[in-house]
Parts: sequence; structure tokens; C-alpha cells
Amino acid sequence: MTIVLGTPTADGVRGAMASVREWQDDEAPMQLHSGDIGWNYRFGTAETAAVLRTWSRDGRILAVGMIDSPTLVRLTVAPDAFQDGDLARRLVEDLSLPERGVLPEGAVSVEAPLGLRLHDLLGQEGWGVDEPWTPLFRDLTEPVEDPGVRIEPIGPERAQDFADVLRSAFATSRPTRAYWQAMSAGPFYADARCLGAYDDQGSVAAVVTVWSAGPGRPGLVEPMGVHGDFRGRGYGRAITLAGAAALRELGASSVRVCTPSSNVGGIATYRAAGFELRPEVRDRLRPA
Repeated sequence: MTIVLGTPTADGVRGAMASVREWQDDEAPMQLHSGDIGWNYRFGTAETAAVLRTWSRDGRILAVGMIDSPTLVRLTVAPDAFQDGDLARRLVEDLSLPERGVLPEGAVSVEAPLGLRLHDLLGQEGWGVDEPWTPLFRDLTEPVEDPGVRIEPIGPERAQDFADVLRSAFATSRPTRAYWQAMSAGPFYADARCLGAYDDQGSVAAVVTVWSAGPGRPGLVEPMGVHGDFRGRGYGRAITLAGAAALRELGASSVRVCTPSSNVGGIATYRAAGFELRPEVRDRLRPA
């Protein structure tokens, strides 16, 4: 059967999301999560559909990719297709040819889970590897300890708090109230929780958004940030614990996150919140 590359319509995104949710498993390597797609809804419904790509055979989705930036695609594959040679070869073609509408010419990157046949074929085509990232994981079988600070849900009335923390934490002017409003209006926000940590004076210190992939499946932290005025005071650990507890209430079996290995402070925060390190991963890189 021929493998077909497609871009879903806004209504068709549900099919891609359903596949990505189904593929989440505690024993699976770090991979594209349905929460990554849900977080992308801050840019709008049509915009999210436009950056998704699916690879299907006989009507079944085998792989889903999300163009995270013009030069980076993040993708994952059905568990039983990790070593599918036909799929791997088709992916290499579509990732290598700009006219296929996945990646442009020049320096580009591909994020894909460890164990894919795709990695071997890209290596044979001269693709190298980029800087390392560190996945972190926490089992949610047991209750999560109390964060020890005031935690509040982030709703419309606190959307500015969400924006303020992210702008400070990531040194960017992009997050606004509209970010939260668009994300929360997306069709998959029912699987998410957005929380804020506040000090005794009512000032917001940290925020987190967590995404469930359904009961019995790993959830995702995306994003978590601490305001610059509150760093080094334990709020990162506290808000991460609160997010993990929220995922456990949603039925998640575990929680995971991935951060650049150079982000020593972030890794320390997650480890303080009970996360365990997993082997480093690297994007595949095609030089200019």
C-alpha cells in the first residue's frame, strides 16, 4: 500500500490527535505528545492544522509531524511502525525534498523518538545530530507531595498572570493574555490544567500548563516558568508538583518533560520535584 503524506483540515486535526494520544506509553521514548499540539493552539485553530503533517497507509495514520518552526519538525510514529522500512524511506524523502511541504532547503532539524528506523536512514544521508536534550519522568502511582505554597487555577481573570510569568521566565515579549485565551479555547484544553503559584502578598511567582493524553497514559508539562523576581525560592519545584498532582487527578500514569541539557537550573528544578533523568536525546540536523 502507498504511504500518503497529508495536511489535515481544522476538523481533521482530531484524527491526528487521537493517534498521538494512543501512542503515548510510559515505556515509550520521549516523543511528540498531544499536549504539544494543544499548546500550539495558542496560535489559532487554522494555524495549528496548517503545521501538522500525517503519513497514512490504507487510511491508517502511521506518523504525525508538527512543524514547530520553519526549520524544525517534531514527529512520532505508531509503536508497531518504528522499524517499518517503507515508512522510514518515505519520511526521509518527504523531509529531504522542500517541494513536499515539510521542511525547506538549507539547515533543518528533525525531532523523532529514539529507536526509529528513520534515524539510521537520515544518518546514511549525511544528517548529523544537534545539541543534547534531557528527558525527565515522574511516576504518578503514588500521591504527589504538597507543594507548600498557594496554588490557584489560571482562568480568564488570571490570564495576564500567565503572560507575565512566561514573558519574564523566557525573556520574550510574545506571551500575552491572548495566548492563554486562544489555548484555552482550543478543542483539546479539556485535557489540560493551567495553574499559578502565588506568594503571601498575592503576586504570581510561577505558572505551569500540563496536558493529559488520557487515563493510564503519560502527561506532559508544557510550559512551566518562574518569574525572574521569584527565582531561587522553590516556586519552580512547587508549581511542578502542583502540575503533577493535577495530572494524577486526571488519571495520568506519569508525567514527562524534556529540556535542553544546558538548562542546568531547569533540570535541577524537575529533579527536586521528583523527576528522574532519562537518556539524552538529540535532534537530527541537516547542515546548510
